[in-house]
Amino acid sequence: MSRIGLKPIAIPEKVEVKIDGPVVKVKGPKGELIQEFSPRMTISIVDKEISISRPSDAKGDKSLHGLTRSLLANMIQGVTKGFEKKLEMVGVGYRANMKGKSLEIEAGYSHPVVVDPTPGIEFEIEGKGKDQKIVVRGIDKQRVGQTAAEIRGIRPPEPYKGKGIKYVDEVIRRKVGKTG
Repeated sequence: MSRIGLKPIAIPEKVEVKIDGPVVKVKGPKGELIQEFSPRMTISIVDKEISISRPSDAKGDKSLHGLTRSLLANMIQGVTKGFEKKLEMVGVGYRANMKGKSLEIEAGYSHPVVVDPTPGIEFEIEGKGKDQKIVVRGIDKQRVGQTAAEIRGIRPPEPYKGKGIKYVDEVIRRKVGKTG
């Protein structure tokens, strides 16, 4: 059984945390995040540490306890270090270009696909040609993951040749083609 919710979260030097009932504001060097949590959880700050307590040992309260702690820890990590996801493009003629702050992807369609960043998200392109990687950065872990998933969804990797847009650490299970 997981005991994640019981672990206190240390507040770093340059981070400011304000608790207003179920709403928590975290402000740090990279920006500010605001999140509303379940009113069933009690969030308190004691000696530069955030602790979360639950009202009962019911299954729903236990899972909400761990979720609340994980979300708060991700908020603190986001405003101090930030989050990033890297994607790579595999395929002949697949490339990405920056158009201002937007990302223009050529992935085998008759037209380039333009991806506009949501607030708090930045794009960067590393490398040239075959070794090109798209980097999605931001302070909100959920937004970074969602934006990276939307970019991957433009041309998901296929199992026969492995062509498409994939995460750098993703392993594509390859299939054997037709035998003739």
